[in-house]
Amino acid sequence: MGISPSRLYAPPSLRSLIRLTLLLLVVTGIYLGYLQLSTNVHAVVDGQVYRSAQPSPAKLGELVKEYGIKTVLNLRGDSSGEAWYDNEVAAAKGLNVQHIDFRMSATKELSIEEGRQLMAIMAAAPKPMLIHCKAGADRTGLASAIYVAGVAKEGEMAAESQISLTYGHLSLFFIGAYAMDRTFERLEPMFGFLNS
Repeated sequence: MGISPSRLYAPPSLRSLIRLTLLLLVVTGIYLGYLQLSTNVHAVVDGQVYRSAQPSPAKLGELVKEYGIKTVLNLRGDSSGEAWYDNEVAAAKGLNVQHIDFRMSATKELSIEEGRQLMAIMAAAPKPMLIHCKAGADRTGLASAIYVAGVAKEGEMAAESQISLTYGHLSLFFIGAYAMDRTFERLEPMFGFLNS
């Protein structure tokens, strides 16, 4: 007598599923922590645009030296009087780098007009350019996607890859930062992409 096929398959136990879920959460948490400690620096379009989390003045100096940055696009907006902002503006001025502010929220969708305005700012800014927000994940992901789609014209898949876990963005419809995903979907016709 043989063993019946139904006896060979045993569904995973609830305990195993919980362990796997916890392991995935821990690994994701470690990765996201690494991104923050490393300033989350990546090329968007090599030689043109780079992205990062909020750089310290020293880190900004390193990035200017390494990539020849000529413009910093701060997506946190004018925050005069706050140390991080005043230090960044002073560092940019000392490095002879143009500093541009564009206020965005990671949890609020951009309008079509705001998307056009951001794209125009990025197209006109002297390159190479560094785009940053606080973590370099959500707002920076959307701005990078807009640049890839609307300025560099590298296509939909390349653009959408900028708004991903690779850079610390969680594309989960039930969290606030999903507003970045929804914004890009709404802006797709502006880039000649058909909404799917």
